[in-house]
Amino acid sequence: MQVSKNMSNMKKPATIVNTAKDDEQQTKTIQGISSMKSVVAKNNYLEEQLKHLEDQLKRALADYRNLERRVEEERKLLGQLSSAILVEKLLPVLDNLENAQKHLNDQGLEIVIKQFKEILKAEGVEEIQAEGARFDPNFHEATDVVEGSGEGRVVKVTQKGYKINNKVIRPTQVVVERKKVGQQVESRMYPNENTSNES
Repeated sequence: MQVSKNMSNMKKPATIVNTAKDDEQQTKTIQGISSMKSVVAKNNYLEEQLKHLEDQLKRALADYRNLERRVEEERKLLGQLSSAILVEKLLPVLDNLENAQKHLNDQGLEIVIKQFKEILKAEGVEEIQAEGARFDPNFHEATDVVEGSGEGRVVKVTQKGYKINNKVIRPTQVVVERKKVGQQVESRMYPNENTSNES
């Protein structure tokens, strides 16, 4: 009997040892799972941070492309503006050359005027056609009004107008035809007198 008691005592420590090993292994497994969860959480956080940084980079690149495009547009606009300012300063010279040509009728001067106009054309400068056209305040500046049969028709150009890239740099100064010019002017100047005369 004693042997069986000793035997039962011996089995118990082995079971206790096995249980302790199992507990230790379970603890290690739980710690491993816990550390894996921590790694997964860190990985998810890092993925979110990476996505956020990628979005910021995409936005920054889009902003940079927009800035490049805007700078290029402004550079072109500045070039056009510079050309327009220079052309505007040269137009009185062309006017003087054309006026001199009317009086002198010189072949050499005609060649110079032609070259001058070709250079202006190469820069995108166009003369605004006006004579015989309908008055358009976007392109014409009325310097005088004469009585005639055509209402609002340009009858004479007093100074040529020009545009560059469809933008007016100098409007054409014109004389405009109107029906009954004197009466309209009088009625605007003295509105009360005309109404009293009609009564």
